[in-house]
Amino acid sequence: MRNIKLTIEYDGKEFHGWQKQPNKLNIQGTIEKAIEQITGEQVELTASGRTDRGVHALGQVANFKTNSNIPIEKFAIAINSNLKKSIIIQSAEEVEETFHSRLSCKRKTYRYIINNSKLGTAIYRNLETHIPMKLDLDKMKQAIQYFIGEHDFKAFRASGTSAKSSVRRIDQAEIIEKDKDRIWIELTGNGFLYNMVRIIAGTLVEVGLGNIQPEEIPSIIEDKKRERAGKTLPPQGLYLVRVEYERATF
Repeated sequence: MRNIKLTIEYDGKEFHGWQKQPNKLNIQGTIEKAIEQITGEQVELTASGRTDRGVHALGQVANFKTNSNIPIEKFAIAINSNLKKSIIIQSAEEVEETFHSRLSCKRKTYRYIINNSKLGTAIYRNLETHIPMKLDLDKMKQAIQYFIGEHDFKAFRASGTSAKSSVRRIDQAEIIEKDKDRIWIELTGNGFLYNMVRIIAGTLVEVGLGNIQPEEIPSIIEDKKRERAGKTLPPQGLYLVRVEYERATF
């Protein structure tokens, strides 16, 4: 039995998220069908984590077990030939049997993209979130630093999560100015709660608008009250950029 690790890029706008759902177009089920077409096997594709409806990925990671003898260097091409153009397998690797896309994960990086122009865009409307009011980037850059470290992020968790603990560690957090009117919010950490990145991004937008001061962030974290944080920004601005593993695990 071979264990195959896939690195996947997808445009999430037409999908109802990663997870398989009856009668709804989803990414997991779409890729599993493509794998079945080339291997003749029904496989269970395990991802590093589920992305919600409309969320994109530049480097999602998933793995599956197979008895197929297809050469590893041909796996990505073969799967892609049976996929919609909105999903691309970037690479396929044969890994150790113990490798698990979710359990072996050490860190993830998410990016939230904001278009801060006055009028927005038609072409990229499903790939970013438009905030027409001018944001104060200096204040946002001050505020984002308070998220670094291990904290209880209960104030930045949406209801409906099954996570037992809301404690997470953020290793890197930065505001990046791209082009003239685009802002990237990037967070790297050991794990993220349901809608956590979108709520942190929404809180930083409130800082940029002057509704929350940067120095208020520590007390918002400490209070653990969802109502003190910003709103949950829309899914189309969110990207799973990268999933990191220790090479020793595979």
